[in-house]
Amino acid sequence: MSDKNVTERLLADAAGIARAAEILREGGLVAVPTETVYGLAARADSDEAIAKIYAAKGRPSFNPLIVHVASIEQGRMLADFTASAEAAARQAWPGALTLVLPIRPRALIADAVTAGLSTLALRMPAHPVMQRLIDECGFPLAAPSANRSNAISPTTADHVLETLDGRIDAVIDGGECEKGLESSILAIRHGGAWEELRSGPFDLEALRNAVQGAPSALGDNGKDTIEAPGQLVKHYSPGKPLRLDVVEGEGDEFVIGFGPIAGDYSLSEVGNLDDAAARLYAALHEAAKSDRPRIAIAPIPDQGIGKAINDRLRRAAA
Repeated sequence: MSDKNVTERLLADAAGIARAAEILREGGLVAVPTETVYGLAARADSDEAIAKIYAAKGRPSFNPLIVHVASIEQGRMLADFTASAEAAARQAWPGALTLVLPIRPRALIADAVTAGLSTLALRMPAHPVMQRLIDECGFPLAAPSANRSNAISPTTADHVLETLDGRIDAVIDGGECEKGLESSILAIRHGGAWEELRSGPFDLEALRNAVQGAPSALGDNGKDTIEAPGQLVKHYSPGKPLRLDVVEGEGDEFVIGFGPIAGDYSLSEVGNLDDAAARLYAALHEAAKSDRPRIAIAPIPDQGIGKAINDRLRRAAA
């Protein structure tokens, strides 16, 4: 950080990306737009840079990070891709899918990235700004969501600055994120099992059906181990009590509506789940800033991306 502890706001153009890459090469922190949410990027091969991520976010050391790569080839240098993992990556990347794979021996990754685990979470993002930044840097970037730990994830640069202004070096303002929810996370084991570790915008069942040799069903390892981001019981918190599946709000509640339930802020007046996912965190940010002490949210169908929305809401309400 600079002596004044001022977070630079960079444009998402060639000059802004070049400045961000300069900061990252020197071990600094830059918040970057992706198609899911804004990520807080640091070079993944630097112990000092990764320590800054944990400090800026107040993130517990047992919670691992996702590493963002520019290509499957770059990913292969860090993790062991089975034939099934290779096929999944070719179907899904670039995109909103993170793969958890066995880490390669002597991979150039800071120890804290994996939180002591033998696996590594990898994603190849589709957002052009993040893609250009990784290319400009020439090394993979570790990038959890760009917010204080347990707070609402950011889908705009303003959201980033609400909790990290003065704590990070820069943010690239790339506008609103398209998906609005963190990536789906899939662990692919050496034995061939596929395990969903976090629901998200990517359709894992469709991917399973498309990959030859994939297991007949997605599993759940039933373990309490935190193997990927987003698995904590309490997460994405707006800092206020949150009631779910509410048809009619009470007077002291900020009501987040969906479909026929209008509320103070509607995720989608026509009941579109993709739109609801894209607007969810913006709605929670608005509710958190309102003068009402409690939040209520209309029922969200538990199908498709609605499952991921409800997962985030249950953790926010915990």
